[in-house]
Amino acid sequence: MSFNNYETIYILKPDVTEEKNLSLLNYYKTFIQEKGGQNIYIQHRGKRHLSYTIKNYYDGIYVQMNYQASGKIVKLLEKSMKFEENIIRHLTVKQELLNTINIY
Repeated sequence: MSFNNYETIYILKPDVTEEKNLSLLNYYKTFIQEKGGQNIYIQHRGKRHLSYTIKNYYDGIYVQMNYQASGKIVKLLEKSMKFEENIIRHLTVKQELLNTINIY
C-alpha cells in the first residue's frame, strides 16, 4: 500500500475545554495509527481570531496534523470530523515532496 503525505487542519469551537481538546487530539492520532497511518506529527496552534465568522463564532482553536496515510484513511478521518460537534471547520491537503532546485 502506498502512502502519501497529508496535512489536516481543524478548528474547534473557542469554548472547548483543554481536556476535550486533548481527548480529540488523542482520538484522531490513535484513529490514524489503527488504520495504518504513520509518522504522525501534531501541532496545537492555539486560539486565534477567524477571518470571518463560522457558525456564529469569531474565534477558534487550531490544530494541525501532518501524517502519512492512504486516501481511504483520509476519507474516514474527514467523515469522522464531519460528525464531531466541536469541530467547526476542517481541511485536508495532500502534500507533494519538494525536489531540490539548483539556481545558477
